[in-house]
Amino acid sequence: MREDFVEAVLSAVELIPPGQVASYGDLAEYVGSGGPRQIGSVMSHYGGAVCWWRVVRADGRPADGLEVRALQQLRAEGAPIRGDRVIMKRARWRGPSASDGSGE
Repeated sequence: MREDFVEAVLSAVELIPPGQVASYGDLAEYVGSGGPRQIGSVMSHYGGAVCWWRVVRADGRPADGLEVRALQQLRAEGAPIRGDRVIMKRARWRGPSASDGSGE
């Protein structure tokens, strides 16, 4: 895996504000390369040092095996959650230009 791609993904994850999330596909679109699987690979190998819980599937579910910890973190940050999923319509991060709330 290219180091510049890994760094781009991890830098993007660090931009996601508390209480918001991005899907693997959202991040691929944001960094401009790869796809959801490649983002997932970066997160599984290198994502431990960033706010990994803010990266979820497109349906709002956290990664397998990390659901409990991720949902605890997201609840503590005030993310809107229903059952075992983040409510994507309300919590989806649209990139730094949308962080002012205008992207909702």
